[in-house]
Amino acid sequence: MDGAERDRESGTERRRFGGLGWSLHGDGRHISEGAVVAPHERLSWPRTIGIGMQHVIAMFGATLLVPTITGFPVTTTLLFSGIGTALFLVLTRGRVPSYLGSSFAFIAPLSASAGSGPAAQLGAILVAGVVLALVGLLVKALGAHVIDAVMPPVVTGAVVALIGLNLAPTAASSFEAQPLVAFVTLVVILLVTVVGPGMLGRLGILVGVVVGWVFAALTGSLASERVDAMRDAAWFGLPEFRGPTFELSVILLTLPVVIVLVAENVGHVKAVAAMTGKSLDDVAGNALFADGLATTLAGAGGGSGTTTYAENIGVMAATRVYSTAAYWVAAVTAVVLAFSPKFGALVFTVPDGVLGGATLVLYGLIGLLGVRIWMEAKVDFTDPVNLTVAAAALVAGIGDLTLSVGSVELGGIAWGSIGILVAYPILRRLSTLRR
Repeated sequence: MDGAERDRESGTERRRFGGLGWSLHGDGRHISEGAVVAPHERLSWPRTIGIGMQHVIAMFGATLLVPTITGFPVTTTLLFSGIGTALFLVLTRGRVPSYLGSSFAFIAPLSASAGSGPAAQLGAILVAGVVLALVGLLVKALGAHVIDAVMPPVVTGAVVALIGLNLAPTAASSFEAQPLVAFVTLVVILLVTVVGPGMLGRLGILVGVVVGWVFAALTGSLASERVDAMRDAAWFGLPEFRGPTFELSVILLTLPVVIVLVAENVGHVKAVAAMTGKSLDDVAGNALFADGLATTLAGAGGGSGTTTYAENIGVMAATRVYSTAAYWVAAVTAVVLAFSPKFGALVFTVPDGVLGGATLVLYGLIGLLGVRIWMEAKVDFTDPVNLTVAAAALVAGIGDLTLSVGSVELGGIAWGSIGILVAYPILRRLSTLRR
């Protein structure tokens, strides 16, 4: 039996067992020079568990920061991220190694709609998940090229940028609440990210938050009632579950996040394909559907929306291990940690100053991700269509343009996203007629 036949047989086995069958890579202890551990392979279980723990560390800072900022239950979010990761691995048939953690893109609409209450926010997350799942089914039916046709880079980049920059005033406000704590947090994040060696450099935000928390504790800047709640919390217990309600204004405010999730998912699939040397275009639809389903479940039960995590790509690049077995370890670990109320209460002791220092970087990173999409796609801003629609969308988002349509009030993220999605194809068509 040659290598191609073995690959076909292993592919059939993985499809039969939902990606749970792995062949041992070599002797399970070493990786040959220039080789990688493929998604359907694994190292020895002790090594696989160790790498899985690295994936947990990589996703921790970002996944826990989202519920900390938005006020969602930390342990519930952790539970649904673990469940979502398991679903993703099964639905992509073990071909796309990824962890589904909390999406930063949801921070802006959730923060903007805080007055509507958590139930309405969960309803919006659920609807966003359903829409993303439907996009996944459409891509599966029509092919991955349909995404570029409907959402070209100029549109995707603008929406991603305005989502991040829309929350700049919130980050500044949190920073001003405890400026010294925020400054220490910010400096640590910048230093660790820029000069931190290897994996430490990828954990700059997590390290900054931890150091900022310790500094706040030493200077008496922690809220005493939150510290008392942490002391009283049980070590083991069920996560806090909530049900959704549906408010049109909150849903419309949140729906533009779907564009970000599509861009992140497709980008993740392409990145993994480039690193492993195997085309994964045929599972792009499955990946989108899986993330949509995970986000839907989170919205139905009380967790934050999910997305594929670029942080974990760094772990794969550093270790040359793309085994989905390591991601199963990470998923199970997240689910286990979700059943510790004390852990969730600890996260909620993080003060405003620490959040201000962290979000000053985070919101900017989201905004610059949109710029990165433009740069990588070489978007031509001498083209008046690209220039004008992106300019209008960005100012609507950054200025938080808020207008009402009947009884529905929409903010800058919604108007900016709707504007560019509608205006771009119309103006592009008009520009071709002029010629």
